Amino acid sequence: MILSAEVFGLSLELVIAIFLFLIIALGVVLIITITQLQKISRKYYALTTGSTAKDLEHIMLTRFAEMDKVKARIKKYNRDHKEYKGHLDSCYNKMGLVKYDAFDSMAGELSFSLALLNADNSGIVLTSMHSKQGCFSYAKEIINGESYIALSNEEKEAIKKALTIDEEIERMKNEPDEEDLM
Repeated sequence: MILSAEVFGLSLELVIAIFLFLIIALGVVLIITITQLQKISRKYYALTTGSTAKDLEHIMLTRFAEMDKVKARIKKYNRDHKEYKGHLDSCYNKMGLVKYDAFDSMAGELSFSLALLNADNSGIVLTSMHSKQGCFSYAKEIINGESYIALSNEEKEAIKKALTIDEEIERMKNEPDEEDLM
């Protein structure tokens, strides 16, 4: 007579078969894991032993030193850029010129008003009026596009031209060249 035992409501043969399958599966996983670990160990050992490890260390230290030099250079360039930008902002970079006849007795538009402004729209407007008796020159300070001294119409026009020079340059860039039209 065959005795049949039950574990967890399953026959003993079935429980043994399940455990046997689990042992075989775990054995396969263990073999795969050991194989991968051996591959990684060989690569790590080759990388960290002998002249290769010293070469790798030297290469890494050299690259870190180069990166530090690049960072220092970038910081210097940024400081220089800010300094140069400050200088450029204070330079006269906007100009407006109006030529005209200051007196009815003169011809040839020998008189002029010249506005020279920086990035803050501050600067000077120079006016030279030419007559038969001589030439008279005036300079007026401009702060933020305005003057505390009364301006002539020509001086106002010169300032307006200087303030809109960027728009004029942009418009000229967008206009087709004569060569493009042919």
